[in-house]
Formats: sequence, C-alpha cells, structure tokens
Amino acid sequence: MKLTKKDLDKVRDIEGFPIGRDEDIIALSNPPYYTACPNPFIEDFIKKHGTPYDEETDDYKREPFAADVSEGKNDSIYRAHSYHTKVPHKAIMRYILHYTEPGDIVFDGFCGTGMTGVAAQMCGNPDADPEFKFKIEKEMPDVKWGTRKAILNDLSPAATFIAYNYNTPVDVAEFEKEANRILEECERELGWMYETNHIDENGKQVHDMTGPVKGKINYTVWSDVFICPHCGNELVFWDVAVDEEDKNVKKIFECDNCGVELKKTDCERAVELIYDDGINETISMAKQVPVLINYKVGKKRFEKKPDKEDLETIEKINNMKIPYWYPTNELPEGDKIREAFNKGLTHIHHFYTKRNLYCLSMIRDKIKSTILLFPFTAAITNLSKTARYRFNKSGPMSGTIYLSSLQSELNVFNALNNKVRDIIRINNLKDFSNNFIISLSSLSNMKNLGDSSIDYIFTDPPFGSNLMYSELSLPWESWLKIKTNNRSEAIMNRTQNKKIAEYQKIMTQCFEEYYRVLKPNRWMTVEFHNSKNSVWNAIQESLIRAGFIIADVRTLDKKQGSFNQVKAASQAIKQDLVISAYKPKESFKQSFLKKAGTEETAWDFVREHLDKLPIVVEKDNMIEIVKEREPYLLFDRMVAYHIMNGIAVPIDAPDFYKGLDERFLKRDGMYFLHDQINEYDNARIASELEPIQFDMYVNDEKSAIAWLYHQLEEPQTYSEIQPKFMKEAKAAKYEKMPELGELLEENFLQDEEGRWYIPDPSKAGDIIKLREKRLLKEFDEYLTGKGKLKQFRTEAIRVGFAKLWKNKDYENIVKVGNRLPNNVIQEDDKLLMYYDIALSRME
Repeated sequence: MKLTKKDLDKVRDIEGFPIGRDEDIIALSNPPYYTACPNPFIEDFIKKHGTPYDEETDDYKREPFAADVSEGKNDSIYRAHSYHTKVPHKAIMRYILHYTEPGDIVFDGFCGTGMTGVAAQMCGNPDADPEFKFKIEKEMPDVKWGTRKAILNDLSPAATFIAYNYNTPVDVAEFEKEANRILEECERELGWMYETNHIDENGKQVHDMTGPVKGKINYTVWSDVFICPHCGNELVFWDVAVDEEDKNVKKIFECDNCGVELKKTDCERAVELIYDDGINETISMAKQVPVLINYKVGKKRFEKKPDKEDLETIEKINNMKIPYWYPTNELPEGDKIREAFNKGLTHIHHFYTKRNLYCLSMIRDKIKSTILLFPFTAAITNLSKTARYRFNKSGPMSGTIYLSSLQSELNVFNALNNKVRDIIRINNLKDFSNNFIISLSSLSNMKNLGDSSIDYIFTDPPFGSNLMYSELSLPWESWLKIKTNNRSEAIMNRTQNKKIAEYQKIMTQCFEEYYRVLKPNRWMTVEFHNSKNSVWNAIQESLIRAGFIIADVRTLDKKQGSFNQVKAASQAIKQDLVISAYKPKESFKQSFLKKAGTEETAWDFVREHLDKLPIVVEKDNMIEIVKEREPYLLFDRMVAYHIMNGIAVPIDAPDFYKGLDERFLKRDGMYFLHDQINEYDNARIASELEPIQFDMYVNDEKSAIAWLYHQLEEPQTYSEIQPKFMKEAKAAKYEKMPELGELLEENFLQDEEGRWYIPDPSKAGDIIKLREKRLLKEFDEYLTGKGKLKQFRTEAIRVGFAKLWKNKDYENIVKVGNRLPNNVIQEDDKLLMYYDIALSRME
C-alpha cells in the first residue's frame, strides 16, 4: 500500500498535521500501520478489530488497578532509543492485563515512544520473558495472556517514528545485513577521521613491522575556552578547572597567567569566527579546543592529549565541503533552545562537530528505509554537542538542551554499530505481527476515531512546563525532514505564550476526546509527573470537565518503585501519580440528568461510584484504607460531578454524611454497597488494618481543622493543644488563619473539664451549619468590597462560592475570583472548579 497526496488531502485539515513536504511525509510512512500525518486508515483498523458497544449485553466489570507496580528502566527494550519521557512497557502490561481481554483495543493519544503498543503486543508473547510471566501469574492468578490491539497517536513526528519502529515486526537478518553494509561502506571511506597515532607512556609514537601504529578513536573531549576578566588571558577550561587525578571539576580555579581565583560565571567565553559553508555565512561561535583523546588499539584502551597530527586532521575535516544533504534549518525561539544561542549555535547542524556531521550525512544519504533510520535517530543525541564529558558517565542531560563546558565527541561508527546491535537484540525478543496503527495528529481533535470505540486508555500526557517536547525533538525531526506543528502542543511555554490557562484548555480538549472515544463503563489510567500543585489541579479539572470520574489516585515512589494512595493534597505536588478514572454508563448519565433537582442524583452518583471502587486493597498482608470510600472524598466527588454537569448540588454536607449512614454499610470509616460488604468483612477477619500515618502541613484553615481532628482523637484542653498548634501552623501568604480558640469553638465541643473533643455525628451537622453561617457572613464582606484581596479565609471563599453556585450567581463567583491572587485560584481545586465553570457559563 502506498500513501498518496490524495490521502494527505483528506486529513490535511486535522489539527496537528505536521510541518514538512508531502514527499517527505510519504517517504517516512508505511501505510496502513504508520503514517507521518493523521492516519486515514484508523477507521478500517477499528472495523476489523473493534467490537461495537451495547450496554444491554455489556457484562464488563473491573475495579481500579490498585496493586504495587515496580519496573526498572534497565530493560533492553526501554534503553534501545532515548526519549524525553518513557514508561517501562512491563509496567503498562500490568494495567492492560487487568483492564482488558485479548483482542481489545487499547489507545494512547500521547504515545511518545509507543510503549503502550509494545505492552499491548507483548501480552501475546509472555514466553519471551519467563521470569516476568511467572511474576505476573503469581500477582494475577486469572490473567488472560493474548495480544491486544493498539492505536497510538502523538503530535510529534519524532515520537510516532520511534513508536512505529518499536512496534513493527522486523526481518532481523535483512536488517542486520543492510545496516552493516551501509556502515562498513561509509567507514571504509571516512574511517581515517577517527584514527590517531598510538603513543607509549613517554609520549613517543609506537611502531610495528608495518610502520607507525594507529589507534581507533572512541571519543574526543572538547573544552570551552574562557577569558580571564583580570588579564585577558585565554583559559582552556580543562587545563585550569579539571583535576584529572581526583577526577573532578573545580568550581573555583586559578587563571594560569595571573593567578587570580575565578568561577566560570566570572568569565566571558572566548569566541572565534568560522565560515559555515552549510549556510554560506561567517558566524561567531564559542571557542572550543580538543583536550583529550580516548582510543583503542586491538582490545586495549588508551588516552592521550591531541598531538600535531590530530589537530591537522581536525583542521583538514573542517575545511572539507560535505557533499551530502544534512539539515541546516535555523533554530527557532524557545524556552530550552536559549542555551544553544548562548554558545553561538543558530542552526541545527551547529549541534555537531564537522567530523561527526560529515559521517552522519553520508550514512543518512545511504539509508533508504524507515527501519534503518531507527538506529540513526537512536544514536544522534549522543553524537551531538549535548553529550557531556564526565569521568563516571558521559551523555546528554535528559529533558533539556544543555551544552556542557566539557563535551564528548563520540565515534559515529562505534555509536551506530552499538545501536544496530541493540535493535537486533530487542527484535529477537519481540514476536509482533502488525497489531497496531499509528497516527500523527493532535489528540485535541481525533476526527478519524469513532465514538465509544476504545476498550481501554493508558496515557502519560505532558504536564505543564516539565518538558518542551517540540524543542527537544528538533534534532531528530530535522534529520527526519518533518517537524511538529506545535499550535496545539499541551505545554506551558513562555515562547509559545502558553500559561496555565492555555495548557488547561488544551488538556480539557484532549480529555474530552478521550472521553468521547472510550466505551462507557471502561477505564483510563493517567500517569502524572509534576511538582506544581497548580498543574495537578489543572489536570484534575480537565479530567472532571471532560466527564471522567476519578476513582483512585496513587503515588509512585521511584526509589522503591511502589505505589501508595495519595492521603493528602500536599503529597500530590511532590511525587509521580497514577490516576484511575472511568467513563460512567450512558444509562446512569441519562437517569442522572432526568432526576436533576432532586436529592436522588446524589445517591445515584454514590452508588455508581462505590460500585467502581476497590473493595479490598491488601499491602504487605494488611488492609489499606481506600480513601475514595471515606465520606469527605465521596462528598467532594459528588459535588464536582453535579457542577461539571451544570446541575445544582441537591444536598449539603451534614445531610449528605447523615444520608451515607442511612443508605450504605460502614466499616473502618469507609462506605460499601450491600453486595460488597461480605468480601470486605471476610478479608478483615483475616488481616489487620494498615496503620495510618498522618502527614499534613498546617498552612490554612482546612488543614488546621484536619490536624485538630487527628489531635482530638483523645480529648485535650486548650493549653495542651496550643503549643503543638503553634509549632505546626504556618499560614500561607494570603491566608487569614483564625485563632486556635476560634477554630475549636467553630468545629468541636467542650466537656465539663474544659477538654475539647470531636462531636458525634448526630451533633456534627448542627455545628457545620453554624460554622457555615459565620463563614458566609465573612464572605459577604469580600462580595461587597473592591480591589485585590490581600488576606482572606479560603474556607469562607469555598462556602461562599458553593452558595453562589446553588443560586446560579455565576457573575459574583467570577467577580470575587478576579479579586483573588491568581495562584490561589490555580492551586485550590475547589475554587478553580467553581471559577472556571462560572466563567464558561458567562461566555
């Protein structure tokens, strides 16, 4: 099958169509499985492999996956090709095996390197790793092995290219033969560029019977050159700052001319003028000099300082014109690319030494198939100037464009031969047969994917400003001749003028598409990595606005590789998270909307939600408290679902908590449906509850009340509580924190001995109502005032927004929201939800 310009015209208007010539898009594609543009053949793939959804006959039932997952990054498949972010395929396999049946269709719209596709296909080849198979069958006794079908999509041409090569079956013998032929042919012609004289310990040329002995260079270390601000002397950074004996780099060093002590930041870079025949211009580039050569004679490695012949070889290469094509595109403005501009790099080919550029361009010229490009792109990052020289381990810094003052110029032929071996190794592990299809487009508008056609979604989306994907992928995409159309790239980026609001808008559009294509009563797993609470709230908001209901959130402890529940909002900003969310049944949604305005919508939601939650989660032979089953989180989820559907919340917190006790069965502070309780009770007989660790920062009124609830499990007097409270309480910048006495009076009761205690449920409702009345009185002051609020009670804002929402007074929600500092709205999920929805109602 051949992709044609007519095919391209059918999908050209789909968001995310890449930047590049039609002939280059066609050349890189391998239809129907992979197109370097929106894939026009996805509909055919679903018709062939998919099953239509029918709620009446659907008997699918799964709890959220809540077991520990630990998979390292040393797997040969994981390491074959680098990328900015990647989830090990064995970790994803566990989710796919839990949520799907053999033959089901799995979708990943932010597929990156396609590990979701690898995982889906490896489910049909468990014998490739007997140890892993044994492990899984022990964890999941009812596991159903068998290939799942994968639909993969990404906005990045580099990502989809890598994903295609990871997922496609390969004729290993033919690949090896052709790859070796190209490399041997190129090395015969250009191998002299990596030759150096072999010297003895006295620095003298070694000879054998045939003459001077030559070594093969493994790598050459290049050093930046600086200018001493005191005497103007040129300082070779290696000579003045590197201690070769101790194998470290000094932060403070001396000028080797005037002796003054300096730091790198004290000095300007030395520059040199170079004629660039790639763009036919004379350019100013940061000066670098070769300082060390690591080479091999036979199987032994040696090191030397570059000699006269080495410098002459480099000079000879620099004066040669490269007769083959190589990318010379100008570097765009970007948040991460600025580092390159600082060193005089203005075009993509400046990332390579002339020697490596020459060899790469010749090899690229001889590559005629997509699969042979795979080892090429796998190697080029390490063959660029981003490869740092370090004594323990050299290589580029992940997730950024960093140009070190000490760079390692690797031998192109060695690097590519290693990558060819890596790819042969991983293809010997795989037993794939085109059970996938790949599309290059924006997830925000997947026109070519039908409604309710997907059985499961696993996704690792971009998170805020963590990674600038299109900038970081530029070297790969320049050699592939197709670049990312970043208009709908879901990132926060100053250059693209995308802040948290723009990021959230794009993510909402993406999750809405996920919601549309996923079958009802099915699951989505979202990996999350970010250190900012505002980004975490934006992701939650986007998920809920799209219609998903979050059923489980766990943290990933990378040191131990284990998953634990998120027990406090403050934890969410520090660790990697795994979010389990589901799309409710269509019948539930229709019934919910039909009953709008009645209290039944609250209880219908709770029944639907409890039915989806894990009943028993065991960890280290102990039962874990499922936070989603606790009353406060059930209330929050219920409120959010009503608001996102534009329906008034029909019940307040005290009546909701009372209603939970009347309608559901309670165990260990958690609520269950009647048909779930036996399973929990039987497990509880056999196992103890996991001890609950209390870890909370007291920085606002809400966290202070939670802290007091924990403290007052045993009644205490004011004088007993006060010293501990003073030690813990550190109010946020804008927070108007009530005094301890006020917090106690508004939320707790006092006995005859003056000890404060937690009220029993029958009296708690009245206390909550009195407190809300006081908070609303305070909120009324914010409502009538003008200008930015410098200090306020966040709890009063929350209660006030809830009342205004009930009264459909969206204008005043927005009015007060605009008076709050931006970060307060963005970092509080409740305020953000009310404010964003109110704003959309006014548009």
